[in-house]
Parts: sequence; structure tokens; C-alpha cells
Amino acid sequence: METFLETERLALRQFGPDDVDLLVQLHNDPDVMRFLGPCVETAELVRTERLPYFRRLYDQGYGYWAAVEKATGTFLGWFLFRPPKVDPEPAVLELGYRLHTAAWGRGFATEGAIALVDRGFTEMGARRVVADTMAVNAGSRRVLEKAGLRHVRTVHPHYDEPLDGAEHGDVEYALTREEWSASRAPGPAPCTARPR
Repeated sequence: METFLETERLALRQFGPDDVDLLVQLHNDPDVMRFLGPCVETAELVRTERLPYFRRLYDQGYGYWAAVEKATGTFLGWFLFRPPKVDPEPAVLELGYRLHTAAWGRGFATEGAIALVDRGFTEMGARRVVADTMAVNAGSRRVLEKAGLRHVRTVHPHYDEPLDGAEHGDVEYALTREEWSASRAPGPAPCTARPR
């Protein structure tokens, strides 16, 4: 399948028919879904709904990208980078990720997120990147902050079957092109004066 982006340790590529079982396993892992809610993902659902949706996004230059560790070829999970499904705005892209627990705490989510944010601003015409997670999802919040996004607001949506921690709300994060550019601007030149 076509590779969309490579980092030092990751290859982000398109999903295809051979990846059905990988997605089923990832989406049915209760630890992975802890902050997303229970999921009953079937191979049929992946084949008939998920993969066709992914293909439509690929045709538009966006997508859900399979994250593979380059050194081992291990499937780690996925990253999404697409216009938001809810209230889409021109030149706004949504960042997301879902990784197997074996990949947690190893910097993969941060590495992929930073690379996608950079790609969004340098090659995809983004003027703003957004993301959201549960307020109690400290790990995901750290990834977003390391990728340069900042907390914009906390919202308290109504859920018919709320997850543990939902009472603390969901947090929205964002990064504008101007903020991204400023964070990459070179700092002041180091002092080269000799000590007296």
C-alpha cells in the first residue's frame, strides 16, 4: 500500500484489504478503547464501511494511516488527518491516533503527530490543526501538547452512556499556522562574547 509519510521510526501508509484483521484487533481492545467507549468491530464492518471511507479520504489527500514501525514491520495502530467530521471549516484539519498498548510510552504517538502537523502546514494548506480527547486522558493530552497544540477549551457534552471520567468533560486543542511558524522560528543567536 502507498506510503503517505515516513519519520525516523514510522511509516504511515494507506490501509487495504489485507489489514482487516489488524483493525478488528485494535478496535476491539478494551485498553485501547478506554477513553473512546466500547466497540464491537467486525471484519464485515471494516470491509464494507471503514475501508471504503478510508479510500474516499485518500482520494481527497487525507486519511487514516496505518502506522508501522520501520525497524520491525510491526503494525502499531493508526493516525488520522482529515477535515473534522463535525463543523468542518476550510483549511482546518483534525489530528487523531489510536495505537496498540505495546506502542504506548515509546514516543510513537508524538513522533507521528508532529510529522502530520508539520506536513499539514507545509504541504497541505492547513491554517489550523485541531484535536480533542477526554479531559482525564492525560497521555493523549501530553502527546497533543508535545506536538505543539494548546488547550482551547473544555466542553461537557451529554452522553447517554458516559464513560468513567466523562464528568470532567472533553478538551479541545488547536494550533494555528502562525503559532506553528513562530514555534519554529530561530531563537536569538548565542552570545559569542568572551568572558572578561
